[in-house]
Amino acid sequence: MKKNEVIELTIEGFNFPGKSWGMHGEKKVVMKNGLPGQRVRVNIAKKRKKFEGRIVEVLEKAPNEIDAACTVFAKCGGCTYQNLPYQEQLKLKESYVLNLLNQAGITDFAYEGIVPSPEVFGYRNKMEYSFGDNEKDGPLMLGLHEQGSFYNIVKTDSCQITDEDFNQIQTAVLGYFAQTGDSYFHKRSHEGFLRHLVVRKGKHTGDLLINLATTTQGTLDEAAFVKCLLELPLIGQIRGILHTQNDGVADVVKAETARILYGEDKIEDKILGLTFEITSFSFFQTNTLGAEKLYSVVRDFVGQEQNEVIYDLYCGTGTIAQVLAPVSKKVVGIELVAEAVEAAKANATKNGLDNCQFIAGDVMVEVANLHDPADVIILDPPRDGIHPKAIFKILDFKPKVFVYVSCKATSLARDLPFFVAAGYAVKKVKLVDLFAHGGHVETVILMTSCGKIDKQAAMATRCCGFGVKNGQKLG
Repeated sequence: MKKNEVIELTIEGFNFPGKSWGMHGEKKVVMKNGLPGQRVRVNIAKKRKKFEGRIVEVLEKAPNEIDAACTVFAKCGGCTYQNLPYQEQLKLKESYVLNLLNQAGITDFAYEGIVPSPEVFGYRNKMEYSFGDNEKDGPLMLGLHEQGSFYNIVKTDSCQITDEDFNQIQTAVLGYFAQTGDSYFHKRSHEGFLRHLVVRKGKHTGDLLINLATTTQGTLDEAAFVKCLLELPLIGQIRGILHTQNDGVADVVKAETARILYGEDKIEDKILGLTFEITSFSFFQTNTLGAEKLYSVVRDFVGQEQNEVIYDLYCGTGTIAQVLAPVSKKVVGIELVAEAVEAAKANATKNGLDNCQFIAGDVMVEVANLHDPADVIILDPPRDGIHPKAIFKILDFKPKVFVYVSCKATSLARDLPFFVAAGYAVKKVKLVDLFAHGGHVETVILMTSCGKIDKQAAMATRCCGFGVKNGQKLG
């Protein structure tokens, strides 16, 4: 096989999330996406230790495959498993997480199953769209990145996992700028005006917040743009329209300058009866009803016993901290994003909670400034998990209970041996699916102190900065 050669093969297996493989003669070919049993045409992209390819056409469906509800599923990179029945998706996620934990030596826990998403379609409360095109010098597009492409954009105005209002807004904004003739920001030349459109909606409130992100290489007719949006027959109500500008070369949404064109720069939503303010840049779970299931699991794992102190590390806008406030005399949250901390403080005040304290800073630094012994520590880190140096500082608190909430199971499996070596036992594991049709799943782990410290493993982890199993590095 050579690069760019097109071959046919039958997919024999897959590695969750998002990879599959098949044999071409004696050669194994690994591809993105795909289901076992599919007969596919594959373009060979790379030849390294193993062949890597890109599926260009599905010739025969897999036995358990269904028709995806989305018309651009095969092109769009927003969903991975929409062509698989939802119950099959849940089984995949269970098997994936449990296998990773077993490989990390995490056994002898009570597995409490997987909680499905309350909504399988229309559940996303935030979308970040990109401006671009789908072919060289083609018409302006607004949507999501095409699978396997850094440049091509797929129009997703009939997306099945978002709110219907999002599709209307996307269509209207694309139509507006198609008429004005404004160009999108080209990633190679770094020229152009239009970058991103971010839309958020409160699931329980219906509040909508729209943020247009551009460079400074153009001028926005603010009144006309606002008029275009306010005339839409939406189910929810627009609470704010923003225009943020950013001239950086990285393909990320950030604001060097921000201007409110209409209303406010925030919306509100509710989680388990508590009210939360959300800005365009706040971290807030993208599946609101699923988040309520997730935080209910955390609350159940902590229990109803009154605690003196709970630390909520990586607290975001303080959702978990405030959900746990009734079962603690004091809850302290730490979050790197200062804006999120200010929102957390405002939310606690709005919810009448006077036992919550929030600190802006890096967990690795700020934990050294915490002096109260903690009964419970909640860990809800970013996808990359906990920095090894931070883990040791966190373990020094020696709480009775750790509850680890993970959105990336590989990071979780790397981190857990640190806790086991320090004398904690994994007692319960429960999964919550917040990402129907996607390749992610939330895992909630309950760990309690068992007083049995593996001194050899503890010393090894401190020396090398990695989890250790049978003398082997896991990170």
